[in-house]
Amino acid sequence: MAITIDRIADEMFEMVKEAQEVGKKLKPMDLQKTIKNKYDDVDKPMTKKAIKQLVDSGRLVYSYFGGTFLELPHREGAAND
Repeated sequence: MAITIDRIADEMFEMVKEAQEVGKKLKPMDLQKTIKNKYDDVDKPMTKKAIKQLVDSGRLVYSYFGGTFLELPHREGAAND
């Protein structure tokens, strides 16, 4: 059975979530390489589509600080009311 973009996106989301829990940030290329190494039938365009899906849906956001990273969206202090 071929892996779907949705499944790739879900795995990437979990990777970012776990990394962020321990204070680490992941670059898009880190996610792409990990997924491509895990699955033989996944190529770069599939990983890029999965990242685009995650960002477009708001599950992940890009951050820029000495490089480009993917992170879970931050909640602003006023949003916690």
